[in-house]
Amino acid sequence: MSDGFTEMVRTAQGFFARLGETNTKAFFEAHKALYVEEIRKPCELLADLFAEDLARLTGKPHGPKLFRIHRDVRFSKDKTPYKTHQHILWSRPGMDAAPAWFFGIAPEGCVMGMGVIGFEKDTLATYRGMIAREGDALTDEIDAAAADVGAALADWGAPPLKRVPQPYDADHPHADLLRRKSFALRAHLPDGWEDHGLLPSMVQTATGLLPVWRRLGAHFGT
Repeated sequence: MSDGFTEMVRTAQGFFARLGETNTKAFFEAHKALYVEEIRKPCELLADLFAEDLARLTGKPHGPKLFRIHRDVRFSKDKTPYKTHQHILWSRPGMDAAPAWFFGIAPEGCVMGMGVIGFEKDTLATYRGMIAREGDALTDEIDAAAADVGAALADWGAPPLKRVPQPYDADHPHADLLRRKSFALRAHLPDGWEDHGLLPSMVQTATGLLPVWRRLGAHFGT
């Protein structure tokens, strides 16, 4: 049964597809009321409701953040003013290093994600130590998430190193994970989510990612 967010997703996908064709202030201002009333406000409600679901699922409080549609173009060669997607983030309050949850609506579909987008110097060392000690168990959990909800490693964040960092061997069995500067899994919503409802489908996907979240959380402060 649909939970009322299906129409919002469809409206958002159509809006962002049209916005992407021109990406001008004139187009956005002409459709701003639609964006605010039919996309942003429902997404704010979605963010609050899923924060409650995450608290029940993980046993930990999560705070939502709805990203603004305006792009920061100050240091970018791309001067298009608006994003052509809507992203939401849920993170542990006051715990910047803890793995966070993500949801995105774009013309091509909806994506759930979870991970740490960008390790700092000390947390990068912690991450590499975790891979060295627990890489086999982690890859088993990644494989299980792939089978369960179609999850895959995301390419979000800084690009990986070209070489395995010292002191790890170049032929380390988890070389691909050791070369990463961030770690996240992403998964599209399950087929038929429109019939099951957006929130239940998000919870289903998050449940499939939960074992990896717990392993990351054991090292990054959840």
